[in-house]
Amino acid sequence: MAKPKQTIVSPAKQARTGSDKSKGRADSDSPANVVRGAGGELHQQATGDQVRLTTNNGTVVSDDHNSLKAGPRGPVLLEDFVLREKLFHFDHERIPERVVHARGLAAHGFFELTDSLAKHTTAAILGETGVRTPVFVRFSTVAGNRGSADLARDVRGFAVKMYTSEGNWDIVGNNIPVFFIQDAIKFPDLAHAVKEEPDRGFPQAQSAHDTFWDWIAMTPEAMHMVMWQMSDRTIPRSMRMMQGFGVHTFRLIDAEGLSTFVKFHWTPKLGVQSVVWDEAVKINGADPDFHRRDLYNAIEAGDFPEWDLGVQLFSEAEADAFDFDHLDSTKVISEEVVPLRTIGRLVLDRNPTNVFSETEQVAFCTQNMPAGIDFSDDPLLHGRNFSYLDTQLKRLGSPNFHQLPINAPKCPFANMQRDGHMQMGLHPQRVTYTPSLLDPSGPREDPAKGFRSFAAPVEGPKLRQRSPTFADHYSQARQFFLSQTEPEQNHLVSALIFELSKVEALIVRAAMLGHLVNIDETLGERVAAGLGHDAPIVPAEPAVTTRTDLAAAPSLSILARFAPTLVGRKIGVLVTDGAEAALVADLMAAAKKAGATVEVIAPRVGGATLDDGARLAADHQLQGGPSVLFDTVVLAVSEAGVAALLNEAAAVAWVHDAFAHLKVIGASAAAEPLLAKAGVVADAGLVPLTDRAHVADYIKAAEAGRIWAREPSVRSVY
Repeated sequence: MAKPKQTIVSPAKQARTGSDKSKGRADSDSPANVVRGAGGELHQQATGDQVRLTTNNGTVVSDDHNSLKAGPRGPVLLEDFVLREKLFHFDHERIPERVVHARGLAAHGFFELTDSLAKHTTAAILGETGVRTPVFVRFSTVAGNRGSADLARDVRGFAVKMYTSEGNWDIVGNNIPVFFIQDAIKFPDLAHAVKEEPDRGFPQAQSAHDTFWDWIAMTPEAMHMVMWQMSDRTIPRSMRMMQGFGVHTFRLIDAEGLSTFVKFHWTPKLGVQSVVWDEAVKINGADPDFHRRDLYNAIEAGDFPEWDLGVQLFSEAEADAFDFDHLDSTKVISEEVVPLRTIGRLVLDRNPTNVFSETEQVAFCTQNMPAGIDFSDDPLLHGRNFSYLDTQLKRLGSPNFHQLPINAPKCPFANMQRDGHMQMGLHPQRVTYTPSLLDPSGPREDPAKGFRSFAAPVEGPKLRQRSPTFADHYSQARQFFLSQTEPEQNHLVSALIFELSKVEALIVRAAMLGHLVNIDETLGERVAAGLGHDAPIVPAEPAVTTRTDLAAAPSLSILARFAPTLVGRKIGVLVTDGAEAALVADLMAAAKKAGATVEVIAPRVGGATLDDGARLAADHQLQGGPSVLFDTVVLAVSEAGVAALLNEAAAVAWVHDAFAHLKVIGASAAAEPLLAKAGVVADAGLVPLTDRAHVADYIKAAEAGRIWAREPSVRSVY
């Protein structure tokens, strides 16, 4: 009897088609309503085909999307064991690296208040101008582990610890003013979706995969954040050129107990700048530590990064008049609605002495704030207040993590907390409690100076419900997209095409297109064209109608808001033997005057001998210093030097990439053959340096930034 033909399926094909367990299905011998207990035993659930979601002790969960609150807009209740268990388990999933924000870099510095808010708050740090408060700032990616590359397309953490005279104040935010979710109970789901897929262990530090976009497609509240995530904001040129936001609404409390709502913004003095996507990919290959090297070297050179602290202040009545809910962390209050008031400056002037002791052991907690500042009823913020403290206990192994030097307050602190793992203090006192007749001199509360929560009235039934005021998921996403300049819109479209092209499940792609047309019909159609999606796009059903009357807000755009500059930027100069010494000297002098730094690249690591016989040392050998590492480039070459470079692939790629990445290129007359071989076409960004007088022309062109008009000629624009 002949054997039946056997079909051999490769492991890669199995993964694509979802055979066995690759798509998270139950064992083939187990029906969908059979689940395994902790010991591996099987249990039948009498719920038809749907497995019921339960807590770890088996209690069936009624709502996995909303925290228990006092009324739809009320505070989150401590009794919510579903929220606490979910966050508790998530916080302890990894040891010892941070579950998110593992890839971090940091620096010391100071904050100085320049405009007092004493009218609005009793907090000394916001009332006493001219005082320099020590700070420690940690920047990070979100999705990747400690070994991931710096230029992943990802949201960046921007966490500031201020060692104030009244206790530590942690502003733990991002480089984007909104977030993916409205309620902290959904954060473990977000992180699980964006992290590497558990059945294959990849991709690392990327959102371009099925599980992330599957979750996003089922979570309309994330659409505004997705627009920011797919924008150039998530591939920053430098941490020194990146905004930071507190994200949530907070309160300022004055001496009379009156409240003013506040949002916090960090704006870099160097302006905001991003790289282009192809550049980011190549930087990750050339220097995966690009951001941390940039920050470290700038501080070591004395080019201290600086940010303005700006606040948006508004009253309860003004908040009620907004056409969105300010307690919703997926919404932004644009500067066109509430102007930004600059009140201080943040300067980073010292690198960590030890990365582990400081950068890795620093513990940020959103609950850390001095009296005079308070929380709003943002449910995402309330969940973070629990989660961050719980996370530090797991990561640092002790309730005494606050005693580590990087975490300890720099003001006096005292309480009755004792012992515990890694206790570093000596407490000879007999009395470790209050009240006491034996020792009434111990630390006691101070009703006048102590932290007082704002006496906001709370009334409402205990329930799990999203406030109807949180229901508009598309209007601000549309406003953000329409607020971008044409190049920025093109980049956002390209990013969505790239990300969704990595999604194998066509149903997820189709669902995302349904959301995108709700944001903007043209946006959805452009992404569909780039994906080759020819079927009709079925719009997602919105909870409320998307508004089309929101005016574009230039403050939401990088290019519309921040003027280009050479200050803090880097010029790469490719030099060969025989190059004109006077031209190189003039270029370096002009760059310094413009606030830029110059790094020399040569065919040999030893440098080049110029036409006056002087030896110019090189910072990089050609293959180790690709043009992606620089903001603008110059070819200071001789005829003999170019002749040798024409057969050097790295040299051709060096010039080609600079042109493709829209950079201004200064080129001596001898560079023409190399320009031609690299495919460079003359435009406003190609500045001939046929004599020394043209150096000023090059500097002026470079100060104007990238040549965006060149972009359609070097890459497809859908």
